[in-house]
Amino acid sequence: TANGYALEPAIVVPQNAQTFTVGQDGTVSVTLAGATATPQIIGNIQTADFINPAGLQAMGGNLYLETGSSGAPQIGTPGLNGLGPTLQNTLENSNVSTVEELVNMITTQRAYEMNSKVISTADQMLQNLTQNL
Repeated sequence: TANGYALEPAIVVPQNAQTFTVGQDGTVSVTLAGATATPQIIGNIQTADFINPAGLQAMGGNLYLETGSSGAPQIGTPGLNGLGPTLQNTLENSNVSTVEELVNMITTQRAYEMNSKVISTADQMLQNLTQNL
């Protein structure tokens, strides 16, 4: 990858490759210089699924580590048996709704303000009580 992470098993792209494509089923193909326009398959990219994806340990940088609670990886062909397809030259959208997060932030801020006022009022009541005794 661009970050230096290797595929397992490794896929070696020939030096004279002119085009490089990844199919939705994970098939990696190249068109070689001086050869016919027919792409040659040089490997396959498999994907993994877990019984409990919430049990994976986040490592940062969109990387996750298998744990005992996640279960063992179930390796398969992209696009089959519930696994998503592999898409070349695409960027995954964020799974966060900006509007929803702003509403949650405002709600949390209002709750904090109300709790702050409750504490302030309780403090004033205790202060008045101690002064009048």
